[in-house]
Amino acid sequence: MTGQPMPCSRKELSSLFLFEKLAPDQIARLCGDGRVEEFAPGPVYQEGDAATCFYVLLEGTLVLSRRIGNTDVEVTRSSSRGVYAGAFQAYLGDRVPQVYNSSLRVIEPSRFFVLPADTFAAIMREWFPMAVHLLEGLFFGTKNTQEAIGQRERLLALGSLSAGLTHELNNPAAAAVRATSALRERVAGMRHKLAAIAAGPYRRDDLETLIEVQQRTAEHVAKATAPNPLEASDQEDAICDWLEDHGITDGWRLAPTFVQAGLDTGWLDGVEATVDEGTLEGAVRWLNYTVETELLMNEIEDSTTRISSLVTAAKQYSQLDRAPHQVADVHELLDSTLLMVSAKIGDRITIVKDYDRTLPKIPAYPGELNQVWTNLIDNAVSAMNSTDSGGTLTVHTARDGDRLLVEFCDTGPGVPTEIRGRIFDPFFTTKPVGEGTGLGLDISWRIVVNKHHGDLRVESVPGDTRFQVRLPLAPADPDAPQERS
Repeated sequence: MTGQPMPCSRKELSSLFLFEKLAPDQIARLCGDGRVEEFAPGPVYQEGDAATCFYVLLEGTLVLSRRIGNTDVEVTRSSSRGVYAGAFQAYLGDRVPQVYNSSLRVIEPSRFFVLPADTFAAIMREWFPMAVHLLEGLFFGTKNTQEAIGQRERLLALGSLSAGLTHELNNPAAAAVRATSALRERVAGMRHKLAAIAAGPYRRDDLETLIEVQQRTAEHVAKATAPNPLEASDQEDAICDWLEDHGITDGWRLAPTFVQAGLDTGWLDGVEATVDEGTLEGAVRWLNYTVETELLMNEIEDSTTRISSLVTAAKQYSQLDRAPHQVADVHELLDSTLLMVSAKIGDRITIVKDYDRTLPKIPAYPGELNQVWTNLIDNAVSAMNSTDSGGTLTVHTARDGDRLLVEFCDTGPGVPTEIRGRIFDPFFTTKPVGEGTGLGLDISWRIVVNKHHGDLRVESVPGDTRFQVRLPLAPADPDAPQERS
């Protein structure tokens, strides 16, 4: 569909977050090569058509949808200036099919800045060569995500299970999207810092050594394990002191990233030894971008792995497949789940981890237990968000006889007595239409009771709701009958 041509305003383009860092001559080129069009309510382009243009919203409301079976499923609706759609993968060239991967329509008169796909690709390669290189690697390295989403779409045909699966996939998929967005910002920062380093007083030998340090740092981050909160606090203080002693300002902004990556003052000493005093700060800040980028890619990898695990769990639920049974550390599973849903938890809710670290590993299906944790955390968060003050979610582990207890305690309004006996029934939900499927607790009950021969129950009074999962410390008798309580 073609819109009504309109004048292109350089001032308007430069006010968008996508273009605000561009130079005046670059903005002028965009206006010269692109165009502004106004579209009446209706379709702009269709999924599967040749991707010929890159669209940036200037004014109005857009809706993106995907075709699943015979139904168009809305995936994004936004009125935010600067959101983009269309041929944003044109820089990959003919290595991937250049077609629109969704349908775009507008629900009110809307203006877009429209850039031809070949122009967009040329500008990306010319203006952002390093970013293109990194984004290419990111794209081809995350094909598993697209494959997992494709599997999800096929599984939607399974009926009732599909609704629950879509609900569960939202958390890791959203985490991957958020990490990708943050990665784009870090890549831009790294690009600018690299330009500053290239223009600085570095000797060739210093640069080569610094690049070697960057490579070793990236390899270290890939294998790093985040310290516990107490250790992290001490390490951050030590790094802040080191940075301050070396004249590097705002060390408190850099320290958490280095600590999360398992880097310490000894590593900083090694960086200092490779560069001159006058270039130390620039080198440290550049390496900070490197560390942030690696951590974000780790997060994307974790998210896509989680998506794959959830798809596998769906196959198990429908008896299409079986997950590998292994000995697992429950605390590692809890921590990874809390990380995946951290953005959804938000700032209004405080997380307290009350772990008994002496508990042994247990035989389990880790991917499915993560699904249980996600469901129970999601319910607790929803309950506490229904209040004005937020609340506290306490995750408690302990030994309970021959079982391991995992307890999720929230300070929400509680589960009314009259519905407490129904909350584990399939399709029963107290959430508004469109916000809950009624399958989360049913799936959790089946995973805990049927798959793990454990127990799932709830105790609730206003201000203190406890979902308790009890799992056998040793393999259970697979023939033991299990009944709902």
